[in-house]
Amino acid sequence: MNSKAFVFFKNLSYTLSSNLVSMIISTIVILVLPKLIGVEEYGYWQLYIFYSSYVGFLHFGWNDGIYLRYGGEKYKDLDKKTFFSQFWMLATFQLVFGTLIFLYGVFNQHTKNGFIFEATAICMLFVNLRYFLLYTLQCTNRIKEYAAITLFEKVLYCVLIILMLVSGFRNFEFMIWADLIGKLASLIYAAYFCKDIVFRHYKDFQINFREAFTNIDVGIKLMFSNIASMLILGIIRFGIQHTWGVKIFGKVSLSLSISNLTMTFITAVGVIMFPLLRRTEQSKLPNLFKTFRAVLTFVLLGCLILYYPLNVILLAWLPKYSESLKYLAIIFSLCVYAGRMELLVNTFLKTLRKERLILLINVISLLASLLITSIVALGLRNLILTVTSIVVLIAFRYTLAEILLSKLLHVTIKKEIFYETSLITLFIITGWFFSSITGFIIYSFFYLAYLILKNKELKLTLLQVRTLTEK
Repeated sequence: MNSKAFVFFKNLSYTLSSNLVSMIISTIVILVLPKLIGVEEYGYWQLYIFYSSYVGFLHFGWNDGIYLRYGGEKYKDLDKKTFFSQFWMLATFQLVFGTLIFLYGVFNQHTKNGFIFEATAICMLFVNLRYFLLYTLQCTNRIKEYAAITLFEKVLYCVLIILMLVSGFRNFEFMIWADLIGKLASLIYAAYFCKDIVFRHYKDFQINFREAFTNIDVGIKLMFSNIASMLILGIIRFGIQHTWGVKIFGKVSLSLSISNLTMTFITAVGVIMFPLLRRTEQSKLPNLFKTFRAVLTFVLLGCLILYYPLNVILLAWLPKYSESLKYLAIIFSLCVYAGRMELLVNTFLKTLRKERLILLINVISLLASLLITSIVALGLRNLILTVTSIVVLIAFRYTLAEILLSKLLHVTIKKEIFYETSLITLFIITGWFFSSITGFIIYSFFYLAYLILKNKELKLTLLQVRTLTEK
């Protein structure tokens, strides 16, 4: 194995181990919290998670621009004075913007939503400054430090949650404080790894609006596309909260959180792929795309088998959420579409610097989400159709994006899309209409038949993976 392959797998081991621990912690939190706190308290906790998931966009593409512009560079070659100035300019901007959000929460202090807005403002400051440093580490391939920071936050957060629960605290406010403390501590830890950027003499600071505007100009298209991407689900979730209330919102969010656990390892691989692809000749990208796509598809379709035993365990563990867990059969298939979108399609489009195309795809999907939500959630008030629309929209976005990417790379995937869509549809049907045991047998049989059908392609893919690691 050559040095490049060694570095790749070493970085992969860092991110996989970090994300494995993160997944275990997330699993504990997702499965234990609903058991120990009230349904309404859990709903407000999910509302904070929902709001805080959007704070990463309030830097208006500043961090995304740095990620795209400096992807593939070496950390030691970065202009540290420029990054120092950009970091503290961003910090000032976030402090001003966060103060406005915090004051809005203060004026609504008589409601629980007021506290959530105050916490979201604090979260925004911590998260966006940390993202500046994490993106810098990630795009320069300092994956070990990136993984350490991510792991540190999750472990500290888990410890604080356990201490609060053991001490008898069951209010969502305490859980939010645990989350904020974890994010602040990880920001300080990230600043330690990037101390030559964060801590410099004040004379090195220069107000450089040109650099800031360049970063924003490059990154804002990616930021808007990310906003549109999150709003595809966000609008549906808002429609659920508006139509059925915070309790049903929390129950459906539980199913979404469980399905998102499978994204942990996908994120781990995605972290190291972007800087790797940026250093790869474009002529090699089509072959890499076909190889990565085949491996990822075989793995993710196989992961759907985990739903059946998982559903049995969850029904026994969380009987109060049995109503919402039935939707897990529909939502769990998200891991296939969302996983391939994040790791495969978006990563290759970013490598090709097709941010405008990413934005167009997400905006089209967002408009579709607005239309469907207004019909099924606000008009028909049908919860089953509303939850089903989540998968339909994510599948539509992924398929549209992959078809456009395949045209850019001059590869053909129509037959593969047909087979995969058929298998996912079968999974949803077996999960919804059959018992876990029957569904497990039926889906496993057809998945095995799929592997036999794609036997030659699977062998060729494994050979290509082996060749890539040995070059």
